[in-house]
Amino acid sequence: MTTATSRAYDHVKRAILERAYPGGALLSEGEIATEVGVSRTPVREALLRLETEGLVRLYPKRGALVLAVSPQEISDVLETRELVETFTAGRANLDPELIQRLTGLLAAMREHTVATDAREFADADRRFHRTLVAAAGNDILTQLYDSLRDRQLRMARLTADDPVRTADAVREHGEILEAVRSGDRRRLRSAIHRHLLTTGARLHGHP
Repeated sequence: MTTATSRAYDHVKRAILERAYPGGALLSEGEIATEVGVSRTPVREALLRLETEGLVRLYPKRGALVLAVSPQEISDVLETRELVETFTAGRANLDPELIQRLTGLLAAMREHTVATDAREFADADRRFHRTLVAAAGNDILTQLYDSLRDRQLRMARLTADDPVRTADAVREHGEILEAVRSGDRRRLRSAIHRHLLTTGARLHGHP
């Protein structure tokens, strides 16, 4: 059963990550309570949780300020992603089942590129990386990966209509897949590193 606090937390977090509540917005406990259909107490508890996650800052009697994405946050998220993904690449079970799943997700990315479906493209991208991380069998690291991708959601507008960027993303994921097929873990870590460098440059606004 979903608690009132969980409902409020999920509502506000989703709105922040999807930028319905942009950085700099001041959120009112009362307004959120009305939107979700709960009292102020679970909203306050939800906001406290979001403050510990670095998404808002609470101001007594004023509300919660949605923190804007900073260049440092982008760097921190990508640096932590690289630590998680290159470490788990060294532990992952690079078996035929993993190769089959990654191949299917890469095919989905190509399909969504053709359809210029940004949301589905991003979802396939995320699941590609998560599948590789999860193959290491460490649930805590997989959860950490999920939280990092959540934070990354609000760092850039979803897009699948830039043929250069999407082609680069598909090519880089193809290189990761080929490294998995080869069983060469050093090659795999290098492919992940190069891909995340490109991702970081894009999130920082560099071509």
